[in-house]
Amino acid sequence: MAVFADALAPLYQYLLPLATRPNGLKLLAAVVALYVFKYRSHAVGTRPRRDLKQPKGAVPFLGHMLLMAAVDGQELYQFLEKQYNELGPVWSISLPLIGRMTQIDTPENLEHVLKANFWSYEKGPLFTWMLGDLVGHGIFTRDGAEWRFQRKLASHIFNVKAFREYTSDVFVIEGKKVLDYLGKAADEGTVVDFQALMLHFTLDSFGAVSFGKSFGCLDNIEQEVPYAVSFDDLTEIVAQRLKDPVWPLRERLTGVDKKVQYHKSVIRGYALDIIEKRRREGFSASKKDLLQWLLEAKDDEGNPLSEDLLVDNILSFSIAGRDTTAQALTWMFYSIYRDGADKDIAKILTKEVDDVLQGGDPTYESYKQHKYAEACFHEALRIYPVSPRNLKVCVKDDVLPDGTKIHVGEWVAWSSYVMGRSERIWGPDAKEYRPSRWINAEKPSQGKFPAFHVGPRVCLGQQFATIEAMSMLGMILQSFEINLAEPSKEAKYGVSVTFPMVDGLGIRVKRRSH
Repeated sequence: MAVFADALAPLYQYLLPLATRPNGLKLLAAVVALYVFKYRSHAVGTRPRRDLKQPKGAVPFLGHMLLMAAVDGQELYQFLEKQYNELGPVWSISLPLIGRMTQIDTPENLEHVLKANFWSYEKGPLFTWMLGDLVGHGIFTRDGAEWRFQRKLASHIFNVKAFREYTSDVFVIEGKKVLDYLGKAADEGTVVDFQALMLHFTLDSFGAVSFGKSFGCLDNIEQEVPYAVSFDDLTEIVAQRLKDPVWPLRERLTGVDKKVQYHKSVIRGYALDIIEKRRREGFSASKKDLLQWLLEAKDDEGNPLSEDLLVDNILSFSIAGRDTTAQALTWMFYSIYRDGADKDIAKILTKEVDDVLQGGDPTYESYKQHKYAEACFHEALRIYPVSPRNLKVCVKDDVLPDGTKIHVGEWVAWSSYVMGRSERIWGPDAKEYRPSRWINAEKPSQGKFPAFHVGPRVCLGQQFATIEAMSMLGMILQSFEINLAEPSKEAKYGVSVTFPMVDGLGIRVKRRSH
């Protein structure tokens, strides 16, 4: 708001004196015309960037606000891909209250911004403004010392020793609940929403690993868990804000603000219950979980973390711990079993599972042998990335490797969705689901495959998510044959800060005869 007011301040200075002059209306009209001309192609409060390509549709003062408002949330990434194909990997829009946003979809630009020149770009206050109702001041919205502090705490639960324990003590135990449910569905011939089932599995698993308490999603799969429902609904609401600079007004006028407060009370209340239970019952396990590290942490002044910050971190890590594995497995199953898919992929995958597990439970050692399964997982993340778009604000003037200038206060954005489907980056078969591209091939750079982010902020739970996926995948394919309920239906993504499949993924399962 301050930027908007500052930009119009000179106009205000003209208005009052002109109102009492005989030629006031003429002068006022001239001043307005001047400002319309000045901001004819970009939003008020932003500088013109004629050196950057821009989509058609910019209007005076508002820039590309109306254009972006017209883009359906379920068509956003197709819109970004269209601009990429027409304008190239670097193009720009301007939005009032938000500012100039430049898309930088090349591996070289991405590595520069997120790694080589890391400290010149930050999340900035915009993230907290838009996502704060969901994650508050958790790790996803923090920069500098606050971010380093929270990341160090989380790093304690992501190590090889812990991975060994998680595989046998959590993933297998929770996975067997999934198998029991699928077995019942096989016997009754019912359709299972695979995405919903995987979200139950990953949320329960992450709760057990990080907070010493399962969320109870798999205890009664048919019953909705209020925490999970509010979590999803609030995630969709804040995702809509990312392209709407006047979202506070829209939410107030439509009553969405009341829904926000309700969903916040549900998820924050649940997180507080977790904290209070730990304080009440204490901690006796031999290895600290994430919650215990958070409870014992002290800030620079030696004070424990506030209740709000504890809750913010629980919610932030719950997003990461739940969505990555569940959504990637959902898109992976869709890609493998849909009509038109290469049938050899499913055969090779099932054979590898049988050869590696040989009828037993998955372990940390067996995970390392699932080369083809991991290739299938990464290929799904390439085409259907769980974090399809991200952005940061420039805090120090910079020049990208391709010569693009980025000024202080301007935003850079990138789309893993667009880059993963780019023929310039992945070749002519970029949109084809082909796991073999990962076998006996050079590992792609983080900039080329940014599904787990790039540089110092690379996802701490990358290996955690992969082990979890391999464990669940192996247990399912070892026991069941999979078919999609609607194999010819084209899957679409939902409105979210992650990449869920709208309407879920219906599957039918049949017990395998070994």
